[in-house]
Amino acid sequence: MCFRYKAVGSVPRAGGVLIASNHTSFLDIPLLGCGITRRVWFLGRHDLFPVPLLNGILQWLGWIPLRVGRLDRGAFGKAASLIKAGKAVAIFPEGTRSPNGVLRPGKPGIGRIVNQTGCAVVPAYVGGTYEALPVGAFWPKFPRVTVTYGDPLDFSTELQRMEGKAFYQHVSRVVMSKIADLGHVPAPGHHPGQTGRNDTPDPKFTPESCNAE
Repeated sequence: MCFRYKAVGSVPRAGGVLIASNHTSFLDIPLLGCGITRRVWFLGRHDLFPVPLLNGILQWLGWIPLRVGRLDRGAFGKAASLIKAGKAVAIFPEGTRSPNGVLRPGKPGIGRIVNQTGCAVVPAYVGGTYEALPVGAFWPKFPRVTVTYGDPLDFSTELQRMEGKAFYQHVSRVVMSKIADLGHVPAPGHHPGQTGRNDTPDPKFTPESCNAE
């Protein structure tokens, strides 16, 4: 009610699926989930909730803690197992909140999960949360928040002809492009005059740099 919330589109009601969204605010997790009519598990960095009791409760509710800075095989393995069991899992491919609201290139972790499960990916764009609670803010504002869910993306054809790093990068690029389309914003790497961003491929890119917040 505070955010005059609106959801556009939907997520499949059954079957294993990976939901991929942009990420600009701590409000993204609850507000992304508000428009989904089924239980969702969320991959998020392990140090978000350092209080032991709260940590345990949130894991019970569906938080999958993901260690940053390295490949967390346990977290990604749990996400893959849930999807194979017909559950819905959400991930933020950019790996962390955008400091300026602009879409950042996706990490390869999303491609790794698709490679392990063959699941469809539902792109989603959360609009308004950057204005409500951006990085560094302590008190929220209450603009309108709209969450737009796109049609599921099927990567089964690419799985047959691509593998490893090439497949991870392809999934990441396609998903981030679809997220940009949903939000009517530039895709990563298409921001003329934007400074302080790395829009070129990282020469040290490896599949092990799989993070999500």
